[in-house]
Amino acid sequence: MRAGSSNTAALEALSLLAPIDVTVRRYTELDTLPAFNPDLERGALPEPVTRLRSLIGRADAIVISSPEYARGMAGALKNMLDWLVGALEFPDKPVALITTSQRAEYAPGQLKLVLTTMSARVVEEACITLPLLGKTLSAAEIAGDDEFAAPLRTVVALLVSAVG
Repeated sequence: MRAGSSNTAALEALSLLAPIDVTVRRYTELDTLPAFNPDLERGALPEPVTRLRSLIGRADAIVISSPEYARGMAGALKNMLDWLVGALEFPDKPVALITTSQRAEYAPGQLKLVLTTMSARVVEEACITLPLLGKTLSAAEIAGDDEFAAPLRTVVALLVSAVG
């Protein structure tokens, strides 16, 4: 959600590097999701949750890039995942994780634990760390630098293979 986010830049670079027959759609409504409340699942879901679940349902695979805060995954990301726990659209989706800080120690493991609990198919080989900490690079600059572009291309190739 942060302006100038290296995670957003990495996802946009992934989109730039994807083959022509692969569409990468970035979820941009994280800040519109209400706080998760299981009582709200009993009736009509809030519209932002309905849109999220629809997008997930149409996706063949999922790529998550998120910062680590206070030795854990970002709260807004955890809230989004909580809304997907009971969703029929989520189980068995291939998932790749991109970490943009070489200092992130805890969030990737926590995220993998939550995702496997949710029946996601985490594609381990497609989970990468891009050493972007301390760099202010645009998506085009990331895509144009082979140190970053090569692993991102591999992520796409592995997810395409996982989809079959």
